[in-house]
Amino acid sequence: MSDSKMTRRAFLAATTTTAVVIAAGGCATKPNTARVVPRKLSPNEKLNIAGIGVGGMGGGDVNGCGEENIVALCDVDWLKAEETFYKFRNAKRFFDFRKMLEKMDKEIDAVTVSTPDHVHAPATYMAMKMGKHVRVQKPMTHTIAEARLMAKTAAETGVTTMMGNQGHCGDGVRELCEMLWAGTIGEVTEAHVWTDRPIWPQGIEKPLKAEDPPDTINWNLWLGPAPVRPYNPGYAPFKWRGWWDFGCGAIGDMACHIMDPAFWSLKLYEAPSYTVEVVQQEGMTKQTPPRKSVIKYTFPARAGMGPVTLYWYDGKIKPPRPQGVPEEQKLGDGDNGSLFIGTKGIMTSGCYGGESRLLPDELMKDFKRPEPTIPRIPDGNSYKHWIECCKKGEKTVSDFSYAGPLTEVANMGNVALLAGKKIEFDVAKMKITNCWKANKYLTKKYRKGWDFMPL
Repeated sequence: MSDSKMTRRAFLAATTTTAVVIAAGGCATKPNTARVVPRKLSPNEKLNIAGIGVGGMGGGDVNGCGEENIVALCDVDWLKAEETFYKFRNAKRFFDFRKMLEKMDKEIDAVTVSTPDHVHAPATYMAMKMGKHVRVQKPMTHTIAEARLMAKTAAETGVTTMMGNQGHCGDGVRELCEMLWAGTIGEVTEAHVWTDRPIWPQGIEKPLKAEDPPDTINWNLWLGPAPVRPYNPGYAPFKWRGWWDFGCGAIGDMACHIMDPAFWSLKLYEAPSYTVEVVQQEGMTKQTPPRKSVIKYTFPARAGMGPVTLYWYDGKIKPPRPQGVPEEQKLGDGDNGSLFIGTKGIMTSGCYGGESRLLPDELMKDFKRPEPTIPRIPDGNSYKHWIECCKKGEKTVSDFSYAGPLTEVANMGNVALLAGKKIEFDVAKMKITNCWKANKYLTKKYRKGWDFMPL
């Protein structure tokens, strides 16, 4: 059987344990009646882990789990994966994750998913349906509908999940939450988050010219659920983030990192609805996200907090410097970071939530941080945290019940870009209420052979 086709056994594993229908107007579920239970392990037993996408960042993800048993490695580009293959040379190798999961079903306990964004959901969904614990790179999914389905599926199957926004395991974001929740700067009315991405081409009008793919890459499998188009090195291996079919642009690369401190500390996951509008964008096309943008989110009162406005900046645009903060004092970590404007003061945090501090800097000289109230992750190590939770059957701090809503808020910025107008989003109904046509951007169509998820 061709590597580009799913075997019957793997297809059944992905489709028969739950019936979920997600449409632009809402969602409906049927009870899970054939749950695949993850294998129970003792604390001293090693996990059998498989990597899906193991070149580049994927190699780092596998290395982060390297003290466990790495039993299988899958990548559509074996040259890109060469270093990881060499380091874990006893692991079995595959081009197609569907065949890997089927052939090694009984040998695999958990998987890391580090593919381009458009394959995150199919790989993660199938693994969860087969009872495998999953750690997936950010953003958790390519679309809003996928994020909603992944969170539901994780809850139904009982596997341990985690998104790779490693800063959520660090002390810095916890210190930020504790400072804000203690009322250090009063009530937060504005939050600003910014990044220097994209660092790849965007604002491209047309598909790139066809070229022959290298012999080491299976281009059909690389495309996965995306529409067919000829290979060009301007898509893979690095520049895929800048194409709507494959990535989520600057938002997909960085928002689940930089927006996380605001999402957690301001309890944005409690908002029943919110609006998103594009303040500025430059160069967006039907093929690619813009070269730069500013996007405004407005959240109502929630969980004892007042209304708040959040601004996203990319393309090296930065927020206005707050009055009273000298030019030489750094906001965030410079190129990336977040800024919180309160009724009594100002705070800032770095890219991954680190270096949380008051502004101007002089206010930190005599400042005593609140006593810690949020449990710390040893060494802030997200890989060890996931592995330990897999063995104990516990939730991680960024499991899909948290990472799913964070991914939704982040990716709604892209939905607003595509909609071309201000949108109002009802969270519970998963519905844009003021522009029916914009609901099509919450999901996408899958190529035949990859349409096994109930979307």
